[in-house]
Amino acid sequence: MWAAALAVLAGTWFGSVHLALERAREEAAIDAQTRALGVSSELARQQAVGAVLSSDPQVIAAQTLPLQAANQALSQRLEALNAEIGASVLYVMDAAGKTTSASNWREPTSFVGRSYDYRAYFQQAMAGGEGREYALGSVSRLPGLYLSRRIDGVGQPLGVVVVKLDFNEFETTWRASARPSYVAATDGTVTVTSEPALRFLPEPPETRWTIRQPVPRSDWHLVMTLPTAPVYGQGVAAVVIVGLVLTGAALVLANHTRRQAEAARYRTRLEQDVATRTAALSQEIRDREVAEAQLAEMQGTLVQANKLAALGQISAGVAHEVNQPLATIRLLAEYGQEMLPKGAQSDVVKENLAQIVRMSERIQTITSDLRGFARKARGDLGPVSVAGAWRASLRLAASRGAADRIRIIADPIPEDLRVRAETVRLEQVLVNLIQNAREALTDTPDPCITLTHRIEGGRLILRLSDNGPGLPLEVANAPFTPFQTTKPQGLGLGLVICETIMRDFGGALQVEPAAVGTTFRLNLNLWSDA
Repeated sequence: MWAAALAVLAGTWFGSVHLALERAREEAAIDAQTRALGVSSELARQQAVGAVLSSDPQVIAAQTLPLQAANQALSQRLEALNAEIGASVLYVMDAAGKTTSASNWREPTSFVGRSYDYRAYFQQAMAGGEGREYALGSVSRLPGLYLSRRIDGVGQPLGVVVVKLDFNEFETTWRASARPSYVAATDGTVTVTSEPALRFLPEPPETRWTIRQPVPRSDWHLVMTLPTAPVYGQGVAAVVIVGLVLTGAALVLANHTRRQAEAARYRTRLEQDVATRTAALSQEIRDREVAEAQLAEMQGTLVQANKLAALGQISAGVAHEVNQPLATIRLLAEYGQEMLPKGAQSDVVKENLAQIVRMSERIQTITSDLRGFARKARGDLGPVSVAGAWRASLRLAASRGAADRIRIIADPIPEDLRVRAETVRLEQVLVNLIQNAREALTDTPDPCITLTHRIEGGRLILRLSDNGPGLPLEVANAPFTPFQTTKPQGLGLGLVICETIMRDFGGALQVEPAAVGTTFRLNLNLWSDA
C-alpha cells in the first residue's frame, strides 16, 4: 500500500513539473518573440536613419567642400535629429576616418576631430557600403552597436555616416522581468543583456530552462532563461494535493464503518475543491487565449509599422530623384519665356510656359512634403485662405478625370476667412477627399458633393459630404488604419496621410455618422494676427 502511494506521488511530481515546464516555455516563447521583434524594430529604424543621411545633400556637400562652417552646421543638425530618434550619437567621418561632424559636438567627449579609421565598422562601410560592430566606445567607454553607411560621391567614396545605439531601455525593462534575457551575435558573444556581467563574454551553454529566438532581419539571436521556482512550486503543490487526497482516502477507508456520515461530508468538500480548481483552470485558459489574441494584434501592428517605415524611405528616394529633372523642366520653361518674341500668339505660349513654371513649383513643394512626411512636423504654419484653397482643390481634383455630371454645392466662403495651416498640404487633404467622393459616386444617380462651414469659438468646422453608398463597415469602424482599402489598385494610405496632415495643423479629421453617403468633418484653427 505504501509503495503504491509513493509511486503515485512520484508520478504526480514528475507529471506536474513537466506540465508546468511546458506551460512556462510556451509563455516564455511568446515573451521572447516580442523582445526579439522590439530589438529588430529598433535596428531597422536606426538603419533607415543612416541610409537617409548617407544620401542627404547637406551631408554630401559638407564632405565635398569640407569647410568649418558647413561641418558646424551639420553638427547642429545631427544634434537636433538625434534628439528625435533617440540614438546614442550620430556622426560623420571623411574618407580618411576623421570625424568632421557629430551630434555630441558640444560635449567634452565630442567625437569631432577624432580619427576612427581603425574601427571595423569604418573599414566595412568603406569596402562594402555598410558595416556593423558592437564594441565599447573608445572615448565614452560605454557599450553600443555602431551602424555605418558609406557616403558615395561621383566616382569615389566621400566618407561614412555612423549611428551608435545603446540598448539601455531594453536592458532596464528586461532586468525588471522574472525571465532574464540576453542577445548574442553569430560568434556567440553577448551584446544586449539584462545581466551586465555577461556582456562581451561567450554566451552560456543552453539548457532545458532556456529558449532561443532569432532576431528578425539580423544575424543575432535572443536567449531567455525560465525561472525554476514557479515550476517546482507547482510540482510541490500537486504532490501536496495528491498526498492530501490519498491521506483522506485512507482515513475514509479506515473509518468507513464507524464514520460513514463524516466520510460523506468529506467527499462533498473534496468535490467542491475540485470544482473550484476546475473553474480556476478554465479562467486561466480564457485569460491565456485573450493574451495570445492581444499578442497577435500587437505583432500585426509591428508588421504594419515596418511597412510604413519602408514606404517612407522609398517615397523619400523617389521624391529626391524627381526633383532633379523637375528643376531642369522649370529652368527650360523660364528660359523659353525670355526668348519668346512679343505678339498675340507668343503671349499664349508665354502664358503656357508660365503655367509650367507654376506647376513645377507646386510639384517641388509636394515632393518636399513627401520627403519630410516620416519626420516630425516642422510647425511652419501661416494664414491660409479657405476660399482659395477650396477653388484650387476643385481645379486639381477636376484635372484627375472628367466628372461633369457631379454637382458641387458649397456655402459661400468669405475671401478674408483664414485658418492656421499650410496651403499645399490643406489643398492635398481637400483634393483627396473630393477624389474619394467622386469615385464613390460613380454609380449614383444625381450625384452631389456638398461643402458647408461654420465657426465655433476659435475653430472653423468644414463638412464635406456625398450622397453615395457610404463607407464599408470595415472601413467605417477604423477609417484611418494604414493599408486598409476597398480599391483594387489602392494603397490604403490616402486617409492616413490626410489625418496626419490635419493633426500637424493642430486640427482633426473625423468621419461623422450620416443617413446617406459619407460625411468628413475637418476641424481647423482660425488664424489670429494677435
